[in-house]
Amino acid sequence: MKTEINAVIVTNVPAPYRVPVWRKVAQAEGISLALIFCAPPHIDTVLNTSDYGFVSYFLTGRYRAMERRFMHSDLRVWPLLNQLRPDVVITTGYIPTFLFSFAWAIAHGVPHIVMTDGTAKSEQSLSWIHRLVRRIVFKFSSAFIGACDGSKSLFRNYGVIENRIYKSCLCADNERFSYTSSAEPKDFIYCGRFVAHKRPIFALEVARETAIRLGRRASIDFVGSGEMEAELRAYADNISEYVDCRFLGYATQAELPKLYADAKIFLFPSEWDPWGVVANEACASGLPVIVSPNAGVAGELVVDRENGFIRELNIEQWAQAAVTLLSDQTLYACFSENCRLRVAEYNFDNSALGITNAIMQAYFEQ
Repeated sequence: MKTEINAVIVTNVPAPYRVPVWRKVAQAEGISLALIFCAPPHIDTVLNTSDYGFVSYFLTGRYRAMERRFMHSDLRVWPLLNQLRPDVVITTGYIPTFLFSFAWAIAHGVPHIVMTDGTAKSEQSLSWIHRLVRRIVFKFSSAFIGACDGSKSLFRNYGVIENRIYKSCLCADNERFSYTSSAEPKDFIYCGRFVAHKRPIFALEVARETAIRLGRRASIDFVGSGEMEAELRAYADNISEYVDCRFLGYATQAELPKLYADAKIFLFPSEWDPWGVVANEACASGLPVIVSPNAGVAGELVVDRENGFIRELNIEQWAQAAVTLLSDQTLYACFSENCRLRVAEYNFDNSALGITNAIMQAYFEQ
């Protein structure tokens, strides 16, 4: 009997919130892990690939990033898999490169595992062809890994049986984000891309309405960059009477904990997000989160009136939630503590365990 299961994960790019998880899977007893990436990292590129802690390969096909998804097609993944000869293949989506990898696994009688961050809600508007592709992949897959409860619901909707579904939560380095709070924190922080569906202008509007209701100037930090930056800065100038706004630019993972510690409330007004790791970072920093119901964290990591508020994208409702937190120190302290308690289970060990259990089942029950 083999002493180690050779597992290969084919995925998009090295993400800072996934690299530590893959490292722990690679360290698990009985598993030898390699990662095949479609492209080099484009988020937090400081970490060298030699420090990843697992074997990695990079394809060279054309990688095209879009607002909500990406596209990549490289048939060279097939000869690379021939070279690696994995016992289990895991793919993290349905773009051509991943489908080539899935086909390789089926052609060679190797168990295939589906892994997704998607949820029943985030995929509800898919076309029939996209749903058909998922049905085919699911039919011939041995195990299923989802990032959250919404992902597990997605699998159930396609008829996947419960004992083949595993959870590998999206998470941040909770300990690193347990940073000592600033003596004079800003009221709000927004961290993310400045693009339409992330609604950065809405965050500024909430800050303005909050200032009016509190009868004082509000403050907000914007961390990130994007195509809407000029528009965002112009609007910030127009409401400077009400809002003290700082633009801090892009921040690395090493710089983020201090920035979160310099704020009180995290604003997450996304129109669409399968999860939202920024909410993990905020909760680990003890920041209550105001979030739209469109993000996967809503109702799972962020529970309404426990460690944050879940509100439709209505400025008055968000401002009232903010005023409630900023006006009641006891309530704020309770929410802050609940944030740290809830996020504690979202850690790299638990995330890696979901992957290793799926690999074991796929291999031994083939």
